Amino acid sequence: MTTSRTDVLRDQFELVWALLDYHLERLDDHDFGWEPAQLTWNVRADGNGGWVPDWADSEPDPIPVPTVAWLTWHIGWWWTVAIDHGRHRTPHERTEIRWPGPGSATIAWLRDLRAQWLDILDTLTDAELDAPAEFPWPSDAGKAVVHAVAWVNAELMKNAAEIGQLRLLRAANTAGSDAIPR
Repeated sequence: MTTSRTDVLRDQFELVWALLDYHLERLDDHDFGWEPAQLTWNVRADGNGGWVPDWADSEPDPIPVPTVAWLTWHIGWWWTVAIDHGRHRTPHERTEIRWPGPGSATIAWLRDLRAQWLDILDTLTDAELDAPAEFPWPSDAGKAVVHAVAWVNAELMKNAAEIGQLRLLRAANTAGSDAIPR
């Protein structure tokens, strides 16, 4: 039996997606904005019907705990840019990525990004997998598209685990409030 690199990467992606989707299906609107610590990164209403993610151009120390809202925006941002590269389009700027808000709109957005990513995976040839990658590394990093596809799987797995852990912590919180007992 011969298995292509694309088949392996797609199978891995489907496993990772199943883990994320397990948590997405169980989120409620209040899970998105729950802040589990005093120092968090969240997505905040901008007063004009939109949302603005917390951001720092250099990583703060200590690192803020991201909320489900921030993590879903973050997935939408990096995945949109990965799709842009996969389709050979000018990549979106971080500030152009709009979070749809808590609940079903965000889940639908992520599911649409999944469908777009699968369209790319389904058409990748071996030659395209071996082409130089421009994302998420600098173009002179010596990485190929196959590395970028594997990175998407790894980054999505990390974000799925973070979302799952936040969802479970909030559900297990027995204090009756949105704060972790100290």
